Amino acid sequence: VQLVESGGGLVQPGGSLRLSCAASGFTFSTYDMYWYRQGPGKERELIGGIVSSGASTGYPNSVKGRFSIYRDNAKNTVDLQMHSLKPEDTAVYYCNAVLGPRAYWGQGTQVTVFS
Repeated sequence: VQLVESGGGLVQPGGSLRLSCAASGFTFSTYDMYWYRQGPGKERELIGGIVSSGASTGYPNSVKGRFSIYRDNAKNTVDLQMHSLKPEDTAVYYCNAVLGPRAYWGQGTQVTVFS
């Protein structure tokens, strides 16, 4: 089982970035997918999720309207599109796959928002 995030980097405030998570080794289309982040000195925070079919997404208020999650079950990928980035969005971003008691995590990708 592998979840590999990519697309992180440096971006200025107000900028956009799109992260991708490539899955392998399990039946991706049956798993709900989530994105989390962990900023420096902070606990890991859930920032959004998408159901297995892709029909529904959800986001906390901290990112609602700025972040969007998309998935492609044919390509076994889930993306996190981020707009209007702020310095407080600086964190390591992780994707997470969940099906009942099973949960898999990626290794994370760093996003740094700086001016």
